Amino acid sequence: MSFLEEVPVEVNDARGRVAELRAIREQVLRGPSERATEAQRAKGKLTARERIALLLDEGSFNEVEPLRRHRATGFGLEAKKPYTDGVITGWGTVHGRTVFVYAHDFRIFGGALGEAHATKIHKIMDMAISSGAPLVSLNDGAGARIQEGVSALAGYGGIFQRNTRASGVIPQISVMLGPCAGGAAYSPALTDFVFMVRETSQMFITGPDVVQAVTGEKISQNGLGGADVHSEVSGVSHFAYDDEQHCLEEVRYLLSLLPQNNRENPPATETSDPADRRGDVLLDLVPADGNRAYDMRKVIEEIVDEGEYLEIHERWATNIIVALSRLDGQVVGIIANQPNSMAGVLDIAASEKAARFVQMCDAFNIPLITLLDVPGFLPGVDQEHGGIIRHGAKLLYAYCNATVPRISLILRKAYGGAYIVMDSQSIGADLTYAWPTNEIAVMGAEGAANVIFRKQIAEADDPEAMRARMVKEYKAELMHPYYAAERGLVDDVIDPADTREVLIRSLAMLRTKHADLPSRKHGNPPQ
Repeated sequence: MSFLEEVPVEVNDARGRVAELRAIREQVLRGPSERATEAQRAKGKLTARERIALLLDEGSFNEVEPLRRHRATGFGLEAKKPYTDGVITGWGTVHGRTVFVYAHDFRIFGGALGEAHATKIHKIMDMAISSGAPLVSLNDGAGARIQEGVSALAGYGGIFQRNTRASGVIPQISVMLGPCAGGAAYSPALTDFVFMVRETSQMFITGPDVVQAVTGEKISQNGLGGADVHSEVSGVSHFAYDDEQHCLEEVRYLLSLLPQNNRENPPATETSDPADRRGDVLLDLVPADGNRAYDMRKVIEEIVDEGEYLEIHERWATNIIVALSRLDGQVVGIIANQPNSMAGVLDIAASEKAARFVQMCDAFNIPLITLLDVPGFLPGVDQEHGGIIRHGAKLLYAYCNATVPRISLILRKAYGGAYIVMDSQSIGADLTYAWPTNEIAVMGAEGAANVIFRKQIAEADDPEAMRARMVKEYKAELMHPYYAAERGLVDDVIDPADTREVLIRSLAMLRTKHADLPSRKHGNPPQ
């Protein structure tokens, strides 16, 4: 079909030209066909423009290159040149602040990436980087456009390069709203946050058919790379939701907690929650007995503004919590051991989860609050052979490298290397506080007594009585609540009810903190 047949209007004067433009724009907004739109809805999915409308403030979207068409030939492509080439790009606002966005239109070539398609994405990524504003990708594509061959693959390379260049400069958020297979899956993995929708979004390098052909394993697309798999097992996805509307609403909420770029601070808000509000309930939430579990989320709710926070990676590595919240209207990042899951022990997954979060917060000027109740690193052959040393070192490196304000609070246990790694004063925490229920030591009293007093216990007439006596002696000498404070390793022991006020006052003092790092191209963090 020729251009004039697509837009049958008179073009003899300026008014005719404007009418022609309007007809073209109407065609662009309609999309390829009603049948394609119906097929999209039959899968339970919104169109690309509907998604953008939910993400951005009403009426704020400005589209870039809506009239772009591919120039490829062969395999019937020359006869099919739809506007937008299967991706909608532009900018708008979220809560009044500029955000750049691109959205694959699955109705056109299945959202597959070709040369023109990729060029549009490259351009909007460059605009986001140069403007210093967040970039959100709404992913719903079938991978590289096979008919365009290596040109399509090169397009992905350009996206990956820009993802890396933007890393730590502007927030990058990937929202998975359909399939994402092969090399295309690496772009979301390079971004700061990944959102997924159950049943409709999947991510994998090789699909179920290839897996079955190579390994003989039979598995569904969702079983291989669905939202629940990536939010609970692999850790690839930070968030998973049941529908697109809720998902995009949470993307807007996340953006409200992030700065525009690495040169700005996160947006502050007014709060009606008093800075000096006492938290007497904390005295009952956390048992003094270190062997009793409790839910650290309730502690966080009691401390932060209005009890509101956004937990990240909620269902992966549940023995540690990472979340964004506010204290007196100022955004903070919270890292907290979770005694309700594996007693809050650190393992490979927890170390990776926390390390990545610390790096993100440091990149975007978000102060760090660390809540400790950690019995140590998880022992075991699987952990050692899986590289707990290098994975644990990732968290250590992230904290040591962070220059944002850092405050740690020891609620109960803080044993061994895990105490050091969880932002202790010795690795650079600006302020370290403890509750009077704290126990800071190389290891628990029982284990320590068994090592130190092994001979006395073995030779005693009543070994159990001797062991109990030695445990009590060790606790009295080395594990009383003020031992670390007496040696300057804790800045103060505070009343748990005063925690919110103490943290807010400390953050206010640290707001002007400036730290210089050694001159270097970049560090070489453990992998």
